[in-house]
Amino acid sequence: MDSPQKVVDHQPFCLSLKCFVKTLRLVVTVASMIFFIVAQAPEPYIVITGFEVTIILFLIALYMCSLDKTMRSFFWPLLKRIDF
Repeated sequence: MDSPQKVVDHQPFCLSLKCFVKTLRLVVTVASMIFFIVAQAPEPYIVITGFEVTIILFLIALYMCSLDKTMRSFFWPLLKRIDF
């Protein structure tokens, strides 16, 4: 006797609200980094903003590849708290 399989209506990450919010945050962070560079802000501000852009890009790439479901080595609640 075959058990019924669940039908999962899975929406791709690229079309989700979560992707829109993360992309919007990335745009705001890049804009703030550009403003820091133009205003000749102290170097630590620019470096920290650059690190944040790198982390956001890394997490968006993980979500697009659905690696957040397969990778167990990261403590995801902590990362999700940092990245909304």
